[in-house]
Amino acid sequence: MFDFSWQSIVAGLPGLIIALVIHEYAHARVAVAMGDFTPKMMGRLTLNPRAHIDPIGLLMLFLVRFGWAKPVMINPRNFKDPKKGDILVSLAGPGANLLTAFAALVVWLLLIKLGYGQSTGVSMVFQLIVIYNINFAIFNMIPLPPLDGSHILKYLLPSDLAYKFVQLERYSFLILIVLIWTPILHIIFVPAQRIIWDIFIAVLSPFF
Repeated sequence: MFDFSWQSIVAGLPGLIIALVIHEYAHARVAVAMGDFTPKMMGRLTLNPRAHIDPIGLLMLFLVRFGWAKPVMINPRNFKDPKKGDILVSLAGPGANLLTAFAALVVWLLLIKLGYGQSTGVSMVFQLIVIYNINFAIFNMIPLPPLDGSHILKYLLPSDLAYKFVQLERYSFLILIVLIWTPILHIIFVPAQRIIWDIFIAVLSPFF
């Protein structure tokens, strides 16, 4: 999922911070738009990294390839439509990551076209912004509580199965460790990354 050479850590730090901040800010922004002002009252309606980054979670991301940001607390009962609100808030984080990845790719290609993107350092920074944001989107859409994908899946299941599904959260940490340290996550990521890259390139190819 991530490359952990010292060079990539330095070049990838902007990408990781951007991915984390954009993801959590999007959750907060959509929650407020849907009628829940809890994120705003808790100071999460901001792009200031200090409001979103958990230092331990960021360190763990580098050390063991699994980390986290401060979760945005929401109260679905405040949404005008609780089901719609929960789904849109869940989609907001991964969606914002994909938009950020696409925007970074556009800027990167523009810099290359203008002759400013040939530097290895510049290319690596933009490449990792794109990759990390795509990876964050894919990872968070895994349908495992409490990841964003689980909030969508639970509404597609019958109520009795949805209840049992939500109970999986108590085992989520162990399941995630298994996913990360086995080929399973690779099997998920590679096809998903290829699809997203193909879409991006198909959209941008007429212009570049």
